[in-house]
Amino acid sequence: MLIEVLKTLFNRDLNRLTQEIELYENENDIWHIEKGIANSAGNLCLHLIGNLNAYIGAELGNTNYVRNRALEFSTKDVPKSELLNKIEETKSVVDITLSSLTDKMLQNEYPLLVFETKMTTEFFLIHLTTHLAYHLGQINYHRRLLAL
Repeated sequence: MLIEVLKTLFNRDLNRLTQEIELYENENDIWHIEKGIANSAGNLCLHLIGNLNAYIGAELGNTNYVRNRALEFSTKDVPKSELLNKIEETKSVVDITLSSLTDKMLQNEYPLLVFETKMTTEFFLIHLTTHLAYHLGQINYHRRLLAL
């Protein structure tokens, strides 16, 4: 049952990420940084894509995705259309990978030591949903502040 809940949450919030990026009328605003805010919406979007492809796709789905976290924050001016395509690809990877898991697998230890202590796959997947929602909120505020 938890797997279906996770699939619903990831799908919902990745769809919202798509909507947020689409709502930027000026494509350059996606990459705008102002007033001490270190990350643009574009970089947060790339970060979420990298995060989910690494921790869900590569580690649980064996997709062979190789993450370059530094590039998630240093890359600039990726076209909106490319960001939207990457979100769609990520949505598919997350759905396929979660569909391949069993409830028993959720109780297994997550294969990487991400934090200071070991955790179950279930715990880490729940963490990833909150991480996505947190940055999605930042992107929403970024977009609305620039629209003022």
